[in-house]
Amino acid sequence: MAKRSVPEINAGSMADIAFLLLIFFLVTTTMDVDKGLNRKLPPWDDNPIKETSTIKEKNVFVVLVNGQDQLLVEDEYMDVRDLRQTAKEFIDNNGDGSCDVCKGSRNPESSDNPAKAIISLQNDRGTSYETYIKVQNELVAAYNDLRDELAQSQFGKPFDLLGEEAKKFVQDKYPQIISEAEPVSLGGR
Repeated sequence: MAKRSVPEINAGSMADIAFLLLIFFLVTTTMDVDKGLNRKLPPWDDNPIKETSTIKEKNVFVVLVNGQDQLLVEDEYMDVRDLRQTAKEFIDNNGDGSCDVCKGSRNPESSDNPAKAIISLQNDRGTSYETYIKVQNELVAAYNDLRDELAQSQFGKPFDLLGEEAKKFVQDKYPQIISEAEPVSLGGR
């Protein structure tokens, strides 16, 4: 009995097919693009102004976040949900009576006025990004709420809808001063 010959498969076009499949998958695959945070940093100054004035401790609102995502605000534990209102009360305090638009309680132990009120934020190296962003958002929202309230009472519109001159007026009354320190090990882990 004679052996049959097995026909060979033409593999010459296999490279072309593999190339076409590769192109197909590259074109049809969607890639997730990570989006960064939209934060505007202050412009760099080669000759920084030397500050000679001292900052009173009562004008600094200290917010610490540890590695277990717990907040310590002015030496007291606090939930993130309460941070906005507490920050607003600090900023709007008007302890020295110099702010003509402030509605605060004028507590002599708290900030003198919004222009002197500094929020100091420091987090632990182990703090989750989610908590870090929540804390930042609440602090910025405190300023936004105060600006909106002033814009409504002075101009009858929300802050976002004001013209440039009116926005500058509101921003001068409530300047956003948030100081972020380098992350350290604050404990908790």
